[in-house]
Amino acid sequence: MGRSRGVAVMVAGLVLAVGGCGEGGTDEKAAESSAEPKPTRPPSSSPSSELVEWVGDMCESTVALQNLRKESAADLKEIRDSDDETGMLAHARALGYLSTTPADVETVAGDLEALGPSGVPAADRLRDALRKKVRSVANELDAQSPAVGLEYAESTVADVDKRVQSLTQPRPDLPALAKKTPRLAAAYEQAEQCAPGWKPDGSSGEGDSPAPDATGPLPKAADGKNYRACSDGACEVLVTSTADITAKGTKVHVIVADDSVTFQSGGALMQLGGGGGEAGFGNGLKANVVAHNKDGAVLRFSRP
Repeated sequence: MGRSRGVAVMVAGLVLAVGGCGEGGTDEKAAESSAEPKPTRPPSSSPSSELVEWVGDMCESTVALQNLRKESAADLKEIRDSDDETGMLAHARALGYLSTTPADVETVAGDLEALGPSGVPAADRLRDALRKKVRSVANELDAQSPAVGLEYAESTVADVDKRVQSLTQPRPDLPALAKKTPRLAAAYEQAEQCAPGWKPDGSSGEGDSPAPDATGPLPKAADGKNYRACSDGACEVLVTSTADITAKGTKVHVIVADDSVTFQSGGALMQLGGGGGEAGFGNGLKANVVAHNKDGAVLRFSRP
């Protein structure tokens, strides 16, 4: 009997001891469950909308510079290939190039300077390097005297084109950086301006209006190619290449190119593009471009 009670006491004590251990384990698990959960996967690499917009703006500036280099090279070739006997056609084209190219470079420089930080250090270093390069060329072209450009227009074009051709992307460029940064790669993928073959919407800058349609047929000029009809200062004539017109005593040399109409009278040189432009002369005589396309231009001369 005494032995049996001793065994019972020992068993009871063992049960209590085991029960105590069980309660302690439950408290530890409860404490662990109430702690902050640990992350089970790395942070998402999805880009913010701000980064997508930033990358898109960078790609847009890149496309603008590519187009500038391409158009500049084509303009230089056209100027060199001009075979006008008087040399006025080449001079007019060169003058047009020199009047627009610096402004185009300045536009890209301004866009890059308005672009804030991306939050990706390597991308910001690329922006800073490109911004510095474009600003340097823009300042060089801006410092060029318009008078010098007019007098030596043809020879100056080659120098300006050389500066434009230097506007290449610093290395590593944006696509190369995107390959190394998942978040940048995702933004590059989402930005529409970075898609192969993307083109601007047809405007050359904020507030610009699309160029007039030059694909339709020219309207009939009232006086055809009878330039003598302009002697009294009032006529409507067709010019397909070059013409010497005397209107109300003013001699005007006209040059029609694919993208411009140039009027030279005395020491004055005026260049218009598309339809609707107007050139004025010292005696009140005016010349309006009624219509203009690759086939020529219909011009209306009028007097006060």
